[in-house]
Amino acid sequence: MATIKKKIPPDYFELIQSGKKRFELRLNDFNIKEGDTLVLEEWDPKTKEYTGRKIEKEIDYVLIFDLNKFNQEEEIKEKGILIIQFKN
Repeated sequence: MATIKKKIPPDYFELIQSGKKRFELRLNDFNIKEGDTLVLEEWDPKTKEYTGRKIEKEIDYVLIFDLNKFNQEEEIKEKGILIIQFKN
């Protein structure tokens, strides 16, 4: 099992810490799999420094999304993507 560290801005950090946000959307530029640990380190974009606060989350599921899987790449670029979270 791997441990991966990533920066996260304060507003998203707060949402995850409070339990409201139970997902993370990231560019697929690193390897992560179920069972790994994601360490989210709060990064202040104004000061360009870490705040020292961290959240560790064990990964339950990883979905790699292909923008053109349903031949909708242009529509997605125009309208964006929704990420919908369900209640447990």
